[in-house]
Amino acid sequence: MTAETVPHRAAPGAPPTGPEQSTAEPQRHPGPSLSPSRAADFKTCPLLFRFRTIDRLPEQPSRDQARGTLVHAVLERLFDLPAPDRTPAAAAALVAPQWDRLVAEEPELAALFAADDDGIVPVSIAEHPLAADPTALADPASTSGAHRGPPPSTTRPSPPASSAGTDPATLLPADPGASPTAAKTVGNPNTAVQGAHAETFPGMPEPVAADRLAAFLASTADLLDGYFAVEDPQRLEPAERESLVSTLVDDELLIRGYIDRLDVSPAGDLRVVDYKTGGAPREAFEGRALFQLKFYALVLWRTRGVVPRVLRLLYLKDAEVCDYSPDAEELARFERTLVALSHAIERAKQDRDFRPKPSRLCGWCHHQRVCPEFGGTPPPYPSPRDEELSPQAEVSMPAPRLP
Repeated sequence: MTAETVPHRAAPGAPPTGPEQSTAEPQRHPGPSLSPSRAADFKTCPLLFRFRTIDRLPEQPSRDQARGTLVHAVLERLFDLPAPDRTPAAAAALVAPQWDRLVAEEPELAALFAADDDGIVPVSIAEHPLAADPTALADPASTSGAHRGPPPSTTRPSPPASSAGTDPATLLPADPGASPTAAKTVGNPNTAVQGAHAETFPGMPEPVAADRLAAFLASTADLLDGYFAVEDPQRLEPAERESLVSTLVDDELLIRGYIDRLDVSPAGDLRVVDYKTGGAPREAFEGRALFQLKFYALVLWRTRGVVPRVLRLLYLKDAEVCDYSPDAEELARFERTLVALSHAIERAKQDRDFRPKPSRLCGWCHHQRVCPEFGGTPPPYPSPRDEELSPQAEVSMPAPRLP
Protein backbone atom coordinates (compact mmCIF):
# COMPACT_ATOMS: atom_id res chain seq x y z
CA MET A 1 0.00 0.00 0.00
CA THR A 2 1.23 3.49 -0.73
CA ALA A 3 1.10 6.39 1.68
CA GLU A 4 1.26 10.00 0.63
CA THR A 5 2.69 12.69 2.82
CA VAL A 6 0.28 15.62 2.69
CA PRO A 7 1.97 18.74 1.29
CA HIS A 8 2.58 21.69 3.59
CA ARG A 9 3.98 25.14 2.94
CA ALA A 10 7.56 25.72 4.02
CA ALA A 11 9.94 28.43 2.95
CA PRO A 12 13.41 27.34 1.80
CA GLY A 13 15.74 26.98 4.75
CA ALA A 14 12.95 27.31 7.32
CA PRO A 15 12.70 24.74 10.12
CA PRO A 16 10.49 21.88 8.96
CA THR A 17 7.25 20.99 10.67
CA GLY A 18 5.90 17.64 11.76
CA PRO A 19 4.31 15.11 9.39
CA GLU A 20 0.73 14.57 8.44
CA GLN A 21 -0.02 11.26 6.78
CA SER A 22 -2.79 10.30 4.40
CA THR A 23 -3.50 7.26 2.28
CA ALA A 24 -5.89 9.18 0.02
CA GLU A 25 -5.18 9.53 -3.68
CA PRO A 26 -3.16 12.70 -4.35
CA GLN A 27 -5.21 15.62 -5.64
CA ARG A 28 -4.10 17.42 -8.77
CA HIS A 29 -1.83 20.32 -7.92
CA PRO A 30 -2.71 23.52 -9.86
CA GLY A 31 0.86 24.84 -9.80
CA PRO A 32 4.19 23.42 -10.97
CA SER A 33 5.25 19.97 -9.87
CA LEU A 34 8.51 18.10 -10.17
CA SER A 35 9.74 14.55 -9.73
CA PRO A 36 13.30 13.17 -9.84
CA SER A 37 12.81 11.68 -13.30
CA ARG A 38 11.30 14.81 -14.84
CA ALA A 39 13.97 17.01 -13.27
CA ALA A 40 16.64 14.76 -14.78
CA ASP A 41 14.88 14.88 -18.17
CA PHE A 42 15.02 18.68 -18.28
CA LYS A 43 18.67 18.78 -17.26
CA THR A 44 19.54 16.11 -19.82
CA CYS A 45 17.60 17.72 -22.68
CA PRO A 46 14.79 20.32 -22.45
CA LEU A 47 13.23 18.94 -25.65
CA LEU A 48 13.12 15.46 -24.11
CA PHE A 49 11.26 16.97 -21.15
CA ARG A 50 8.73 18.52 -23.54
CA PHE A 51 8.20 15.26 -25.47
CA ARG A 52 7.51 13.36 -22.25
CA THR A 53 5.73 15.87 -20.06
CA ILE A 54 3.90 18.19 -22.45
CA ASP A 55 3.45 16.20 -25.67
CA ARG A 56 3.34 12.91 -23.75
CA LEU A 57 4.68 10.96 -26.70
CA PRO A 58 4.45 7.18 -26.21
CA GLU A 59 7.56 5.17 -25.43
CA GLN A 60 7.79 1.43 -25.79
CA PRO A 61 9.43 -0.15 -22.73
CA SER A 62 12.52 -2.29 -23.14
CA ARG A 63 13.20 -5.68 -21.66
CA ASP A 64 15.75 -4.16 -19.31
CA GLN A 65 13.13 -1.75 -18.04
CA ALA A 66 10.58 -4.54 -17.66
CA ARG A 67 13.15 -6.61 -15.77
CA GLY A 68 13.78 -3.71 -13.40
CA THR A 69 10.06 -3.29 -12.79
CA LEU A 70 9.69 -7.01 -12.15
CA VAL A 71 12.58 -7.22 -9.68
CA HIS A 72 11.26 -4.20 -7.78
CA ALA A 73 7.85 -5.89 -7.57
CA VAL A 74 9.39 -9.12 -6.28
CA LEU A 75 11.38 -7.34 -3.58
CA GLU A 76 8.34 -5.35 -2.52
CA ARG A 77 6.23 -8.51 -2.16
CA LEU A 78 9.03 -10.40 -0.45
CA PHE A 79 8.42 -8.31 2.67
CA ASP A 80 4.79 -9.42 2.76
CA LEU A 81 6.09 -12.79 3.94
CA PRO A 82 6.94 -13.54 7.59
CA ALA A 83 10.60 -12.78 8.26
CA PRO A 84 11.82 -16.42 8.43
CA ASP A 85 10.23 -17.10 5.02
CA ARG A 86 12.11 -14.34 3.16
CA THR A 87 14.53 -16.69 1.48
CA PRO A 88 16.15 -16.77 -1.96
CA ALA A 89 13.82 -19.60 -2.96
CA ALA A 90 10.79 -17.59 -1.86
CA ALA A 91 11.94 -14.62 -3.93
CA ALA A 92 12.40 -16.86 -6.99
CA ALA A 93 8.90 -18.23 -6.50
CA LEU A 94 7.48 -14.70 -6.67
CA VAL A 95 8.91 -13.97 -10.12
CA ALA A 96 6.27 -15.70 -12.27
CA PRO A 97 3.17 -14.46 -10.39
CA GLN A 98 4.49 -10.92 -10.26
CA TRP A 99 5.13 -11.00 -14.00
CA ASP A 100 1.57 -12.22 -14.54
CA ARG A 101 0.31 -9.28 -12.49
CA LEU A 102 2.39 -6.76 -14.43
CA VAL A 103 1.20 -8.12 -17.79
CA ALA A 104 -2.41 -8.02 -16.60
CA GLU A 105 -1.94 -4.34 -15.74
CA GLU A 106 0.06 -3.53 -18.90
CA PRO A 107 -0.69 -6.08 -21.66
CA GLU A 108 1.74 -4.37 -24.04
CA LEU A 109 4.61 -5.88 -22.02
CA ALA A 110 3.88 -9.22 -23.70
CA ALA A 111 4.96 -7.71 -27.03
CA LEU A 112 8.53 -7.44 -25.76
CA PHE A 113 9.05 -11.09 -26.74
CA ALA A 114 7.95 -10.76 -30.36
CA ALA A 115 11.56 -10.62 -31.64
CA ASP A 116 14.95 -12.13 -30.89
CA ASP A 117 16.20 -8.72 -29.78
CA ASP A 118 13.78 -6.16 -28.38
CA GLY A 119 15.58 -3.51 -30.45
CA ILE A 120 14.34 -0.83 -28.07
CA VAL A 121 16.45 1.78 -26.41
CA PRO A 122 16.23 2.39 -22.66
CA VAL A 123 13.17 4.37 -21.66
CA SER A 124 15.08 7.12 -19.87
CA ILE A 125 18.37 8.31 -21.28
CA ALA A 126 18.70 10.27 -18.07
CA GLU A 127 19.28 6.91 -16.35
CA HIS A 128 22.32 6.22 -18.54
CA PRO A 129 25.62 6.52 -16.63
CA LEU A 130 26.76 9.30 -18.95
CA ALA A 131 23.81 11.54 -18.04
CA ALA A 132 24.74 14.93 -16.65
CA ASP A 133 24.41 15.36 -12.91
CA PRO A 134 21.23 17.41 -12.33
CA THR A 135 22.72 18.86 -9.15
CA ALA A 136 25.08 20.97 -11.26
CA LEU A 137 22.46 23.72 -11.70
CA ALA A 138 22.89 25.45 -8.37
CA ASP A 139 24.15 22.80 -6.01
CA PRO A 140 27.59 21.45 -6.92
CA ALA A 141 26.96 18.41 -4.76
CA SER A 142 29.86 16.16 -4.02
CA THR A 143 29.66 12.43 -3.64
CA SER A 144 32.89 12.34 -1.67
CA GLY A 145 30.90 11.58 1.48
CA ALA A 146 29.33 8.51 -0.03
CA HIS A 147 30.57 5.11 1.08
CA ARG A 148 30.30 2.43 -1.54
CA GLY A 149 31.43 -1.13 -1.89
CA PRO A 150 30.50 -4.62 -0.79
CA PRO A 151 28.44 -5.13 2.36
CA PRO A 152 30.36 -4.70 5.61
CA SER A 153 29.97 -8.35 6.51
CA THR A 154 30.34 -11.39 4.30
CA THR A 155 28.83 -13.85 6.74
CA ARG A 156 25.10 -14.19 6.78
CA PRO A 157 23.69 -14.45 10.31
CA SER A 158 21.58 -17.38 11.30
CA PRO A 159 17.91 -16.72 10.64
CA PRO A 160 15.87 -15.83 13.72
CA ALA A 161 13.73 -18.48 15.31
CA SER A 162 10.65 -16.31 14.83
CA SER A 163 9.74 -12.93 13.43
CA ALA A 164 9.21 -11.57 16.92
CA GLY A 165 12.93 -10.98 17.37
CA THR A 166 13.70 -9.33 14.08
CA ASP A 167 15.60 -6.07 14.02
CA PRO A 168 13.26 -3.30 12.81
CA ALA A 169 15.70 -1.73 10.37
CA THR A 170 18.70 -0.98 12.57
CA LEU A 171 20.66 1.64 10.70
CA LEU A 172 24.11 1.49 12.20
CA PRO A 173 26.03 -0.67 11.83
CA ALA A 174 24.84 -1.55 8.35
CA ASP A 175 22.83 -4.70 7.93
CA PRO A 176 24.98 -7.81 7.58
CA GLY A 177 24.85 -9.21 4.07
CA ALA A 178 24.60 -12.74 2.90
CA SER A 179 27.64 -14.48 1.54
CA PRO A 180 27.84 -14.98 -2.22
CA THR A 181 27.72 -18.72 -1.62
CA ALA A 182 24.51 -18.48 0.34
CA ALA A 183 23.00 -16.20 -2.27
CA LYS A 184 23.48 -18.82 -4.96
CA THR A 185 20.69 -20.90 -3.44
CA VAL A 186 18.22 -18.81 -5.44
CA GLY A 187 16.01 -21.13 -7.42
CA ASN A 188 15.85 -20.98 -11.18
CA PRO A 189 12.60 -19.21 -12.13
CA ASN A 190 12.83 -20.91 -15.51
CA THR A 191 11.65 -24.23 -14.07
CA ALA A 192 8.63 -22.62 -12.45
CA VAL A 193 7.35 -20.76 -15.46
CA GLN A 194 7.92 -22.85 -18.56
CA GLY A 195 4.57 -24.56 -18.29
CA ALA A 196 2.67 -21.56 -16.98
CA HIS A 197 3.73 -19.18 -19.76
CA ALA A 198 3.32 -21.20 -22.93
CA GLU A 199 1.02 -18.63 -24.51
CA THR A 200 1.83 -17.58 -28.04
CA PHE A 201 2.13 -14.24 -29.77
CA PRO A 202 0.70 -13.51 -33.22
CA GLY A 203 2.81 -15.11 -35.93
CA MET A 204 5.21 -16.74 -33.49
CA PRO A 205 5.74 -20.46 -32.89
CA GLU A 206 4.74 -21.42 -29.37
CA PRO A 207 8.18 -22.78 -28.32
CA VAL A 208 9.90 -19.55 -29.37
CA ALA A 209 7.57 -17.36 -27.33
CA ALA A 210 7.81 -19.64 -24.31
CA ASP A 211 11.60 -19.87 -24.51
CA ARG A 212 12.06 -16.11 -24.74
CA LEU A 213 9.77 -15.47 -21.82
CA ALA A 214 11.36 -18.22 -19.74
CA ALA A 215 14.83 -16.85 -20.44
CA PHE A 216 13.66 -13.36 -19.48
CA LEU A 217 12.19 -14.54 -16.18
CA ALA A 218 15.27 -16.65 -15.44
CA SER A 219 17.45 -13.56 -15.99
CA THR A 220 16.12 -12.12 -12.74
CA ALA A 221 18.01 -14.79 -10.77
CA ASP A 222 21.37 -12.99 -10.85
CA LEU A 223 19.75 -9.76 -9.67
CA LEU A 224 18.04 -11.55 -6.80
CA ASP A 225 21.35 -13.22 -5.99
CA GLY A 226 22.86 -9.75 -5.80
CA TYR A 227 20.16 -8.59 -3.42
CA PHE A 228 20.68 -11.46 -0.98
CA ALA A 229 24.45 -10.91 -1.21
CA VAL A 230 24.17 -7.38 0.19
CA GLU A 231 21.17 -7.60 2.51
CA ASP A 232 19.36 -10.08 4.74
CA PRO A 233 15.61 -9.38 4.52
CA GLN A 234 14.97 -11.64 7.51
CA ARG A 235 16.51 -8.97 9.74
CA LEU A 236 14.43 -6.09 8.37
CA GLU A 237 10.91 -4.77 8.89
CA PRO A 238 10.52 -1.84 6.49
CA ALA A 239 8.27 0.99 7.62
CA GLU A 240 7.09 1.71 4.06
CA ARG A 241 7.48 0.23 0.59
CA GLU A 242 6.74 1.95 -2.74
CA SER A 243 5.65 4.97 -0.73
CA LEU A 244 4.49 8.11 -2.50
CA VAL A 245 5.87 11.15 -0.67
CA SER A 246 5.27 14.78 -1.55
CA THR A 247 5.53 18.26 -0.14
CA LEU A 248 5.16 21.87 -1.23
CA VAL A 249 8.26 24.08 -1.29
CA ASP A 250 8.61 27.77 -2.06
CA ASP A 251 4.84 28.09 -1.51
CA GLU A 252 4.04 26.68 -4.96
CA LEU A 253 6.30 23.88 -6.15
CA LEU A 254 5.02 20.37 -5.46
CA ILE A 255 7.84 17.82 -5.33
CA ARG A 256 6.98 14.16 -5.15
CA GLY A 257 8.19 10.69 -5.92
CA TYR A 258 8.06 7.03 -4.95
CA ILE A 259 10.52 5.62 -2.43
CA ASP A 260 11.42 1.97 -2.97
CA ARG A 261 11.77 1.37 0.76
CA LEU A 262 11.90 3.41 3.94
CA ASP A 263 13.43 1.89 7.07
CA VAL A 264 12.91 3.42 10.51
CA SER A 265 15.08 2.40 13.46
CA PRO A 266 13.74 2.13 17.02
CA ALA A 267 15.43 5.48 17.73
CA GLY A 268 13.54 7.12 14.86
CA ASP A 269 16.44 7.29 12.38
CA LEU A 270 15.41 7.07 8.73
CA ARG A 271 17.11 5.15 5.94
CA VAL A 272 15.97 5.63 2.34
CA VAL A 273 16.71 2.58 0.18
CA ASP A 274 16.66 2.48 -3.61
CA TYR A 275 17.16 -0.68 -5.67
CA LYS A 276 19.20 -0.37 -8.87
CA THR A 277 19.17 -3.26 -11.33
CA GLY A 278 21.79 -1.83 -13.68
CA GLY A 279 25.50 -1.87 -13.09
CA ALA A 280 27.02 0.43 -10.50
CA PRO A 281 28.22 3.61 -12.25
CA ARG A 282 31.64 5.08 -11.83
CA GLU A 283 31.84 7.46 -8.87
CA ALA A 284 31.93 10.44 -11.23
CA PHE A 285 28.40 9.58 -12.36
CA GLU A 286 26.96 8.55 -9.01
CA GLY A 287 25.58 12.05 -8.42
CA ARG A 288 22.63 11.23 -10.71
CA ALA A 289 21.47 8.43 -8.44
CA LEU A 290 22.16 10.41 -5.27
CA PHE A 291 20.19 13.31 -6.74
CA GLN A 292 17.11 11.09 -6.72
CA LEU A 293 17.65 10.09 -3.08
CA LYS A 294 18.31 13.68 -1.99
CA PHE A 295 14.97 14.52 -3.57
CA TYR A 296 13.27 12.00 -1.27
CA ALA A 297 15.37 13.12 1.71
CA LEU A 298 14.20 16.70 1.22
CA VAL A 299 10.55 15.64 1.21
CA LEU A 300 11.02 13.57 4.36
CA TRP A 301 12.84 16.41 6.13
CA ARG A 302 10.15 18.92 5.24
CA THR A 303 7.27 16.65 6.23
CA ARG A 304 8.67 14.74 9.21
CA GLY A 305 11.22 17.11 10.63
CA VAL A 306 13.95 14.46 10.38
CA VAL A 307 16.94 14.43 8.04
CA PRO A 308 17.40 10.81 6.90
CA ARG A 309 20.45 9.26 8.52
CA VAL A 310 21.36 7.18 5.47
CA LEU A 311 20.57 7.29 1.75
CA ARG A 312 21.33 3.82 0.43
CA LEU A 313 21.72 2.62 -3.14
CA LEU A 314 21.69 -1.16 -3.62
CA TYR A 315 23.26 -2.11 -6.96
CA LEU A 316 21.91 -5.62 -7.43
CA LYS A 317 23.81 -6.51 -10.59
CA ASP A 318 27.20 -5.86 -8.98
CA ALA A 319 26.17 -6.63 -5.38
CA GLU A 320 27.40 -3.21 -4.23
CA VAL A 321 26.12 -0.79 -1.61
CA CYS A 322 26.52 2.98 -1.68
CA ASP A 323 25.63 4.88 1.50
CA TYR A 324 25.42 8.65 1.79
CA SER A 325 24.52 10.80 4.81
CA PRO A 326 23.08 14.25 4.01
CA ASP A 327 22.68 17.15 6.45
CA ALA A 328 20.09 19.90 6.79
CA GLU A 329 22.29 22.58 5.22
CA GLU A 330 22.87 20.44 2.15
CA LEU A 331 19.14 19.70 1.78
CA ALA A 332 18.33 23.42 2.08
CA ARG A 333 20.74 24.12 -0.80
CA PHE A 334 19.22 21.28 -2.74
CA GLU A 335 15.77 22.78 -2.23
CA ARG A 336 16.95 26.02 -3.80
CA THR A 337 18.33 23.99 -6.70
CA LEU A 338 14.92 22.44 -7.35
CA VAL A 339 13.17 25.82 -7.13
CA ALA A 340 15.61 27.30 -9.66
CA LEU A 341 15.09 24.32 -11.95
CA SER A 342 11.31 24.69 -11.71
CA HIS A 343 11.57 28.38 -12.62
CA ALA A 344 13.63 27.45 -15.69
CA ILE A 345 10.98 24.92 -16.72
CA GLU A 346 8.16 27.43 -16.28
CA ARG A 347 10.04 29.99 -18.39
CA ALA A 348 10.49 27.41 -21.12
CA LYS A 349 6.77 26.66 -21.01
CA GLN A 350 5.87 30.34 -21.18
CA ASP A 351 8.18 30.90 -24.15
CA ARG A 352 7.40 27.50 -25.68
CA ASP A 353 11.15 27.14 -26.00
CA PHE A 354 12.42 23.62 -25.34
CA ARG A 355 15.67 23.29 -27.22
CA PRO A 356 17.43 20.01 -27.88
CA LYS A 357 20.67 19.40 -26.04
CA PRO A 358 22.75 17.06 -28.20
CA SER A 359 25.03 14.61 -26.43
CA ARG A 360 26.19 11.03 -26.62
CA LEU A 361 22.91 10.16 -24.91
CA CYS A 362 20.96 10.95 -28.09
CA GLY A 363 21.63 7.39 -29.26
CA TRP A 364 19.37 6.12 -26.47
CA CYS A 365 16.45 8.46 -27.19
CA HIS A 366 13.07 7.22 -28.44
CA HIS A 367 12.19 10.46 -30.18
CA GLN A 368 14.84 10.93 -32.87
CA ARG A 369 12.20 10.94 -35.63
CA VAL A 370 10.68 14.17 -34.26
CA CYS A 371 13.93 15.76 -33.09
CA PRO A 372 15.46 18.61 -35.14
CA GLU A 373 18.94 17.25 -34.42
CA PHE A 374 18.01 14.21 -36.53
CA GLY A 375 16.11 16.07 -39.23
CA GLY A 376 12.73 15.62 -37.58
CA THR A 377 9.99 18.11 -36.75
CA PRO A 378 8.43 18.26 -33.27
CA PRO A 379 4.63 18.00 -33.14
CA PRO A 380 2.67 21.26 -32.84
CA TYR A 381 2.92 22.67 -29.35
CA PRO A 382 -0.27 21.84 -27.42
CA SER A 383 -2.74 24.65 -26.89
CA PRO A 384 -3.13 26.05 -23.36
CA ARG A 385 -6.44 24.17 -23.10
CA ASP A 386 -4.75 20.89 -24.08
CA GLU A 387 -2.05 21.50 -21.50
CA GLU A 388 -4.72 22.04 -18.86
CA LEU A 389 -6.37 18.75 -19.68
CA SER A 390 -3.16 16.75 -19.97
CA PRO A 391 -2.05 14.73 -16.93
CA GLN A 392 0.66 15.98 -14.64
CA ALA A 393 4.22 14.93 -15.34
CA GLU A 394 4.01 12.39 -12.55
CA VAL A 395 0.77 10.50 -12.10
CA SER A 396 -0.29 8.76 -8.93
CA MET A 397 1.33 5.44 -9.84
CA PRO A 398 5.01 4.54 -9.71
CA ALA A 399 6.87 5.08 -12.96
CA PRO A 400 8.22 2.01 -14.76
CA ARG A 401 11.50 0.91 -13.25
CA LEU A 402 14.73 1.43 -15.10
CA PRO A 403 18.01 -0.45 -14.80
